Amino acid sequence: MRLYKAKNTLSERHVQANRQADAKVPDDLWRTCPKCQRTLFAAQMDEYATCPGCGYGFRISAKQRLSWLVDSAIPMDTDLQTKDPLNFPGYAAKLAKAQEKTGLNDSVWTGHAQIDNVEFNLGIMDPTFIMGSLGTITGEKITRLFEDATKRRWPVVLFTASGGARMQEGIMSLMQMAKVSAAIAQHDAAGLMYIVVLTDPTTGGVTASFAMEGDIILSEPRALVGFAGRRVIEQTMHTEIPADLQDAENVLKHGFIDHIVARQDEKSTLAWLIKYGGKQND
Repeated sequence: MRLYKAKNTLSERHVQANRQADAKVPDDLWRTCPKCQRTLFAAQMDEYATCPGCGYGFRISAKQRLSWLVDSAIPMDTDLQTKDPLNFPGYAAKLAKAQEKTGLNDSVWTGHAQIDNVEFNLGIMDPTFIMGSLGTITGEKITRLFEDATKRRWPVVLFTASGGARMQEGIMSLMQMAKVSAAIAQHDAAGLMYIVVLTDPTTGGVTASFAMEGDIILSEPRALVGFAGRRVIEQTMHTEIPADLQDAENVLKHGFIDHIVARQDEKSTLAWLIKYGGKQND
């Protein structure tokens, strides 16, 4: 009996020692690439947060992307706030937490931007704000982004990253697809350029609307691009789908994407496209 108790005590000490050791190791010390499963030391990742093995771009906030994407930026419509149209339980607290975490009023940053003295309107959806979901304020901000660009005769660049429509806003969320698309149509009718950059993930109602309405559709390497998620597809079709079915490279092969651009090349690529293809002020 004494030997058993001694073993138990020793085991408990080991467990406690392991817990204390784990507490000293930061949770974000290591990153695992979800595509190639390579384990990376987080501190060694560069500002672009890409996997050196397969080029996958880890999900980053709008603030992080702005830091290396443009030379200057002025935000728009930062005062807009959702009214919680359905009085969804717990939604107000969820919004407040996301706003505090990202510094955004909703899941997209919008504003005027400049690269190499070329001006344009820029939108960046933030996957760290309730998974970049499309809510009423998200849709309103993007709509105003296009309306402003049409008045200024500026091109628009929009980085998409979304899990789809925001369930806490129900049909109000789904209505944003049509509203944004109408603003894009007016921008297009004015002969102005719209460039989309698909990032991981771009899914749901965003894919079904403005993510696929660009004059030029770019994507980051290995980004997940699709409408429904893998589980929904497999449950509906009663079959297992290929692992790379929704990878940007496969979507490119089937003609839905024009080109795949690595993060470190996005700034120069956009500057060139806007300079030579985007109509500026007359």
